[in-house]
Amino acid sequence: MSGNGTRTVSTGGVRLAYRAWGAEEGRPVVLLHCLGEDGEDWRGPLVSQLGGAHPVYALDLRGHGESEQPGSGTPEDFSGDLLGFLDALGIERAVLIGHAFGAVVAYLFAQEHPGRVDLLVLEEPDALRPPVEPPLPEPEPAAAAPAFDPRAQPEWTGRRSAPEPRWWDRLAAITAPTLVIGGGDDSHLPQPELAALAERIPAGRHLTVEGAGHLVHESRPGEFTSAVRQFLAEHTPAPVHEAG
Repeated sequence: MSGNGTRTVSTGGVRLAYRAWGAEEGRPVVLLHCLGEDGEDWRGPLVSQLGGAHPVYALDLRGHGESEQPGSGTPEDFSGDLLGFLDALGIERAVLIGHAFGAVVAYLFAQEHPGRVDLLVLEEPDALRPPVEPPLPEPEPAAAAPAFDPRAQPEWTGRRSAPEPRWWDRLAAITAPTLVIGGGDDSHLPQPELAALAERIPAGRHLTVEGAGHLVHESRPGEFTSAVRQFLAEHTPAPVHEAG
């Protein structure tokens, strides 16, 4: 464990850092941060509230935080990293909660590996519905953002502006119940696109936190946490009591 409380795993030759909080047992929750941040971004009410009943893991995506910067960062790379991370920790199925870029990683992973995803929560995800005209704006990373590979931002900007059609088409392949959370008109993302993304997912639902902007879990932590907890509670199987 590092001095910052992170642990590491290696998958596909890439070292990934992560934080672990919460219960020893229960339905695992994996948190995926936005571009330019790291897993520390999630520390706060969400982790505190979920940690009582769930093991909670916050991954530093490749090229971010304390994870390795291998120099390549295709969607397939990030999806492969997440699969390797789950395998390394022995997690068969997880709740994935992603913000922005992390939300895209989550839903692309859920397209390719539906059996590994229990529930999806997507906070302010790019819908990536082609064609994107004009290209979506790329916000600047915060001045205090942790170290991340400077090649990641222009690469992702290009992919957002020319998304592969299959990313949108295969939303219909997601089997996990999904909650898409938007920040309303204060967000730079077109909110109707978030609603369309939720509608495309068979078990998708859209929720808007008006006035929250792009950083819903930071600007409205109480409302965000309540929405996530309610969603998880709605999709928690009732305990089975044996007769006798």
